[in-house]
Amino acid sequence: MSAVPVEMPHEGRPRTLLAVAIDIMDRMPGYRVEIIGDQIVVSPPPDGAHARALTKLMRPFIAAGLDEEETSVVQGIGLWLPEQENPQFAVPDLAVVDNDFEDHLVKLNCYEAVCFRLVLEVTSTQWAGDLLTKVSAYAEAKVPVYVVVDRKHQRLHVLTDPTGDEYANRRVHAPGEVVTLPDSIGAKVTLDVDQILKAGQPKIN
Repeated sequence: MSAVPVEMPHEGRPRTLLAVAIDIMDRMPGYRVEIIGDQIVVSPPPDGAHARALTKLMRPFIAAGLDEEETSVVQGIGLWLPEQENPQFAVPDLAVVDNDFEDHLVKLNCYEAVCFRLVLEVTSTQWAGDLLTKVSAYAEAKVPVYVVVDRKHQRLHVLTDPTGDEYANRRVHAPGEVVTLPDSIGAKVTLDVDQILKAGQPKIN
């Protein structure tokens, strides 16, 4: 991720972050635009290994039946964050949501946090955002489970029990471990840390 500075007009009322974010979306199709912590964050399209890791990750969720009647497994839909002084939203790489999530549309293809059971991020070059800024954002939104595939440090983070702007429980898993996610997402899901981290490593030519 890379932060984009907000340009305010020299005359008249300052533009809102939301208005600037919408302009960036229009000018940069294919890029991910978010407003988190009163900052606009713009991420380029992910690399191939990032996409490959997401495919590996979707399989155990779907195999567990989480893409059936009660829930859906989805990529790249927006999560409208709790109202601050300015509207804010994030776009997680992967999410498990209630099947009626489309009834909770707010705007800009973003949905109310209440329908999210789990959000998951696969880190890119600016990995600190997923491990710091988004932790606070998702905790404040009361998302029950937040998973981070940390490609930089070769670890899998599982955060649960949001309290205020942090998660009360945070476990870090290394290659060789098999992780069982909380039952609160709706089914028993286990993740092979080594398999996922290997899938997320770019091939060296």
